Amino acid sequence: MTVVPERDPGLQPERTRLAWRRTTLAYTVAAVLAARQVAGGELSAAGLVAVALSALVWLGFLWVAHRRVRELGVRPRPRALSAGAALAAVACTFALAGFAVAMVV
Repeated sequence: MTVVPERDPGLQPERTRLAWRRTTLAYTVAAVLAARQVAGGELSAAGLVAVALSALVWLGFLWVAHRRVRELGVRPRPRALSAGAALAAVACTFALAGFAVAMVV
């Protein structure tokens, strides 16, 4: 039988969980502001595609963030963020920035 060590009594897991929530909030604000920018003007076909792809990327980032926040809150010793999840979060961030440029241009 494997004994699971007690969770670190410090606040590091809570700080990490809050950081993921702040990042998700900032990501949401950026996506909403991008959509507002497009809605204020004439929407071209490229702008429409950029908005749709931004929404998909935003949902993907929410999925990654939700899984990480849940992992931090459930396990006594949370596993390290997997390389795939980290790559997905970075790819979503770069994709949102790229789509924002496409919407403005």
